[in-house]
Amino acid sequence: MDFEFAAWQMLYLFTSPQRVYRNFHYRKQTKDQWARDDPAFLVLLSIWLCVSTIGFGFVLDMGFFETIKLLLWVVFIDCVGVGLLIATLMWFVSNKYLVKRQSRDYDVEWGYAFDVHLNAFYPLLVILHFIQLFFINHVILTDTFIGYLVGNTLWLVAVGYYIYVTFLGYSALPFLKNTVILLYPFAPLILLYGLSLALGWNFTHMLCSFYKYRVK
Repeated sequence: MDFEFAAWQMLYLFTSPQRVYRNFHYRKQTKDQWARDDPAFLVLLSIWLCVSTIGFGFVLDMGFFETIKLLLWVVFIDCVGVGLLIATLMWFVSNKYLVKRQSRDYDVEWGYAFDVHLNAFYPLLVILHFIQLFFINHVILTDTFIGYLVGNTLWLVAVGYYIYVTFLGYSALPFLKNTVILLYPFAPLILLYGLSLALGWNFTHMLCSFYKYRVK
């Protein structure tokens, strides 16, 4: 497993995600497949999940067994389970509606759809499960405007990253058309963000309450 290359991909998913997908093109040319054939990225992502979730448990003052239970939920439900559903949905939609008519001999590999989800999930994970930890107790959960402004802005950036990296993943496939529709969720996302600030919704507070409910 090439952990150095996987770490390079993780870095560029933040700074220049287009470069990551150019590498997918290279893999297609050399190995005749779009999906990753090296599990190193998934292994590093799993390590990130474990470390960040343990940090979340510590910040929320959870006990040892509660933290382990939360970790199992986050890994197998939030990441893998939801990821399988999203990848399957995107695989179906892209093959059904986005493949160019003259390219019917091509199709989106399910493994590639799952890789796109993992690529998009990683920045979201770092923002919400790592960077946010430093602000939760002393800023975000203080029930002030600054608290939910900071928290909800982090959510906006994290989900925005997920949408954008997903768009790049499918727009990188030359046999797909109209992939710009994958950017349309930005409109309701920004609307929801503005509404949350106006009504005082704190997404991080809801997430923390949900996590505590899970481990009861």
